Amino acid sequence: MPHVPISLVSSWGAWAVFVSVLATQLGVPVPAAPMLVLAGTLVAAGLASFWHMLAAAVLAVVIADSLWFAAGRLYGRRFLNSLVRFSLSLDTTLRTARNWFERFGVPLLALSKFVPGLGLVSSPLLGTTQIDVRVFVFWDLVGASLWASAWMLGGAILKAEVANLLIFVRTYGLTALDVLGMAAGVFLAYRWVRRVQFRRWLAKYRITPEQLDEMMRSDSPPVIFDARPAEIRRKEAHRIKGALPLDLEASGKIDEMFREREVVIYCVCPNEATAKQIARQLKAKGFTNVRPLKGGLDAWEKKGFPVETIPLDVSRHDADAGASVDDHDMDDMVTVRATAPE
Repeated sequence: MPHVPISLVSSWGAWAVFVSVLATQLGVPVPAAPMLVLAGTLVAAGLASFWHMLAAAVLAVVIADSLWFAAGRLYGRRFLNSLVRFSLSLDTTLRTARNWFERFGVPLLALSKFVPGLGLVSSPLLGTTQIDVRVFVFWDLVGASLWASAWMLGGAILKAEVANLLIFVRTYGLTALDVLGMAAGVFLAYRWVRRVQFRRWLAKYRITPEQLDEMMRSDSPPVIFDARPAEIRRKEAHRIKGALPLDLEASGKIDEMFREREVVIYCVCPNEATAKQIARQLKAKGFTNVRPLKGGLDAWEKKGFPVETIPLDVSRHDADAGASVDDHDMDDMVTVRATAPE
């Protein structure tokens, strides 16, 4: 059995686990999983205490999640918009998190850490609800314990492989910290490339509130879809005039008459990542000209353009069925189901 160097105990003790996990849970793009795997390897080799390592990881998770929860409770949806503005993946994950928590409730928090992106948005999202703090902390403790234990168990099972990897790294004059740093660099480079690609897409297809206002005054106004979640439409019951509510969780047939018209989508996603996903879904269903609104409804209102109250029958339909697009000027219904983001 390969030997794990004793010096790693002092370098990667419980404090290192605490700092690594805390940084990750606060949104720093440095993965904590490798550190937990290494901690599990040290525990299996008898060089570290399982309970010390687990306590450090759980404490870091609860501290970070409590801060996110408090921010969500204090600042509401505006804080969530600010959070996802800096991440394309969090934008689409936020919509998924809303749907999952509405379906399964707070106990889902126990498993959220195992889903990429979901663990970070869950705490501030739940902070915007009326969930009791004690309930949140209980399920967060359960989730943190399961998540940290799973990674440490993996490290214990792969004790020989991790030890061989460490020995291989040391033969080239590197340390485990160097490996973690390189992994973080590759991850950041990947995210940067994705963001550049997204910016190019936006530059080609996105329209501004001023452009939409001009289009609405033309002889051929576009079809406007309100792609906000039904829960948001109920709480903030106003929309761009004539916008059709688009429910991504309902299945149905899109009216043929819309496919040849210019379509504008808006939601509550500040960086339009969700709008891009919706545009792809509509194009897959035959729509040829789909464009997201820059900044969504918030930007439209900020520019001073008019909005209208959502009719009660539409709000009631959202609450009862959660599955339609209903325009008071048309009898047609438009629905589309979203797939998992790429």
